Amino acid sequence: MSRSLNKAMIIGNLGADPEVRSTGSGTRVATLSVATSRSWTDRSGQTQEKTEWHRVVAWERLAEICERYLSKGDRVYVEGRIEYRQWEGQDGQTRYTTEIRAREMIMLGGRGDAGSTAARGTRPEAGRESEDDDYSDFSNEALMGEDDLPF
Repeated sequence: MSRSLNKAMIIGNLGADPEVRSTGSGTRVATLSVATSRSWTDRSGQTQEKTEWHRVVAWERLAEICERYLSKGDRVYVEGRIEYRQWEGQDGQTRYTTEIRAREMIMLGGRGDAGSTAARGTRPEAGRESEDDDYSDFSNEALMGEDDLPF
């Protein structure tokens, strides 16, 4: 069986406080809205900027960490996998969403580092998703090519 990889890594700022709720079974889930921006100079010499918004979903312990430590404007690194979902709305229309299922989140600070992890007394690496992730069967040896060998 050939291996595949579904991995997203973003660094951006929260556009709002995390939205946290509990499922019917009591599992905590947090939804984050993370903005990433890029800028460039167009042919006329004008600086252009584009912001992309990413929906990030964190579960269980990682959701609790997001709820406790993150707020609007905070800068975060998020790593996870891309998921596509569809459902039928109350109006009968099919709805679609693309989201990043967070596996790891690192608080990088924000708003002039007022919200930095050091100021909040937490470890820089806030947490990982508690369930087994899709990347566990990738070893360093499997990802290294012949040119990557250390000798």
